[in-house]
Amino acid sequence: MASDHQAANYPKAMSFPVMVFWTGLFAGLLWSTIGFLAYYLSFTEIRPNSILIPWILGDWKYGWIGTIISIIVIGILSIGVAFIYSALFKRFNGLWVGLGYGAILFFLVFLILNPLFPANKPLLSLSRNTIITTVCLYILYGIFIGYSISYEYQNKKVQDKEAAT
Repeated sequence: MASDHQAANYPKAMSFPVMVFWTGLFAGLLWSTIGFLAYYLSFTEIRPNSILIPWILGDWKYGWIGTIISIIVIGILSIGVAFIYSALFKRFNGLWVGLGYGAILFFLVFLILNPLFPANKPLLSLSRNTIITTVCLYILYGIFIGYSISYEYQNKKVQDKEAAT
């Protein structure tokens, strides 16, 4: 009886899809904020606001409110990115798959989707600092999402296995 009472005091763990949701949202908010800091410190020419420029009218999108809304939009889009990772790669352990995922996202955004963002120059027209900084940010973003999701997936498998025995 005492063990039932103790178990009732522990909070229920998040379901795996809820964890993927929060991982994606937090990853987008965190890494786009770091991307803005990199822009502010002149490590890159690209700022988060470039996501709003082709879609929103008005000069406000270039100011601080545009930056905050851009970071939130990137966070929301990152939820989808996290669910795609979960669907395709959650079974893989380690950093390498997340690193590759981040690199793929970089090339997807800067080579394939670049025409959607006219504020961004073509990849080979960007400065070396911008390319290096942005590639690093995308790789760290991919590792963050990949490692978090894979770790939780493996942890859940172990817990389910222990619960079955």
